[in-house]
Amino acid sequence: MRIKRVAAVAAVAALALGLTACGGDDGGEGTGAGSKSFAAGSTMEKLNKAQKIKVGTKFDQPGFGLKGLSGKPEGFDVEVAKIIVKELGIPEDKIEWVEAPSKVREDVIVNGTVDLVAATYTINDKRKERIAFAGPYYEAGQNIMVKKDDTTITGPDSFKDGTKKVCSVTGSTPFEEIKKYVKDVATQLVPFDTYDKCRDALKSGQVDAVTTDNVILLGYIAKDEASFKLAGSNFTKEPYGIGVKKEDADFRSFINDTLDKAVADGSWKKAWDDTAGKFGAELGAAPTINRY
Repeated sequence: MRIKRVAAVAAVAALALGLTACGGDDGGEGTGAGSKSFAAGSTMEKLNKAQKIKVGTKFDQPGFGLKGLSGKPEGFDVEVAKIIVKELGIPEDKIEWVEAPSKVREDVIVNGTVDLVAATYTINDKRKERIAFAGPYYEAGQNIMVKKDDTTITGPDSFKDGTKKVCSVTGSTPFEEIKKYVKDVATQLVPFDTYDKCRDALKSGQVDAVTTDNVILLGYIAKDEASFKLAGSNFTKEPYGIGVKKEDADFRSFINDTLDKAVADGSWKKAWDDTAGKFGAELGAAPTINRY
């Protein structure tokens, strides 16, 4: 009888352990597919079920998207993307970061190379012909970076005499905007595919200035204050948005809701303070979401 009782107790214990294990498997990590519910067939549901996502961002822009020692990009755009991914119920380590330089951002969205793009991506009508934007989540302004000892360039009008060379990145809004101020595009405007190359060209004397959004330039200046400074004030407004496929209105609405939530709960400001805010750039008030 004693042997039978011991065997019965052991069987009950084994059954209890088995039920506990099954319950653990069913509960998951709390960030997986079981913890979120989305409309059937939506992009949100597909990504949540897949438990992975591809995000396009810059790899060369301090404060917004700069590939760090970890081998992964770091910055405000990256943190905003992480907020969206978290709301999708996807673990951070399931993000595949894809480099998205200015000239290919629309292409990687249209071709399905990435699921979204967060890459100092100015919202404008020309880009809306191919893709859609959620946001904006930040408003920058175009400015000019020169060598520390340069007193000849004080703003975009300084290029009108035709003697100064300025560098910007092909496919970017600043590249197109500065054309309004140079006397001869062919000889004065020097194009590169990354801002790192523009910075290096300025430092070596190949060009006299670099132009892009102020916050990007402030990132470069913060890393080398002895070499660079801003010349003048911002001369445009650049609202940054999250790029998605043009026809995906539901995904755009989801991201807009997520951005509003991030502003309300403080995670938007924390993302800024931990990244671009360290360079002295002003965050300002949260821009109004454009729910077109």
